Amino acid sequence: MNIPKVKDAKKYTGLYAVDFGDTSSVGFTAEEVAALLESEEFSDIKVYKIHMAYPDGKMELKGVPSETFQLEMGMFFYASDVDTASSDYERLLSLADDTLPPSRAKVQLAKIDDDNFTVAIFFPAEYNDEISAWLIDIDYNTKGAAAGGISQVQNYYDQNPEIIKSSQLHAQSAYKSKTGEELFKDARLAIQR
Repeated sequence: MNIPKVKDAKKYTGLYAVDFGDTSSVGFTAEEVAALLESEEFSDIKVYKIHMAYPDGKMELKGVPSETFQLEMGMFFYASDVDTASSDYERLLSLADDTLPPSRAKVQLAKIDDDNFTVAIFFPAEYNDEISAWLIDIDYNTKGAAAGGISQVQNYYDQNPEIIKSSQLHAQSAYKSKTGEELFKDARLAIQR
């Protein structure tokens, strides 16, 4: 893939490069990539996340399977009593008010059984690294066990938890995603932003 040369390459870190086969383009948001993959015209594109970018314009890319953009990831923070879990839930919401997450996310406080409660965070799988880093940055720590992953999401749903509280977190975004006609018209531009 021949990556277009960009100025200020560092601003592209965390965005995506797309290989269309005959051309390539850099600077897509995750939402834009997901929309392209859902279309018939672009369903076979190859997607790369811009992992690192350097002052000389070079970029380190990490291949991202297209299925990733259709999956839901989850992280689960367990507690043995409702008071502890509720405190963890409220603290996460408070921290998210101070520092928005890197993607939209749903947070639930749930009862698994009489001795197990969880604070569950659900988000698009393509944001796994960013959500993990965000949780570290905001210093979100709990006393109980923690688990995460795509398979853990299905495990959670299979347990049919009782949802006690639920909230939607809104994302911080450095870029407004293109949608619809604008996105598809500009998709093959070498540089998106």
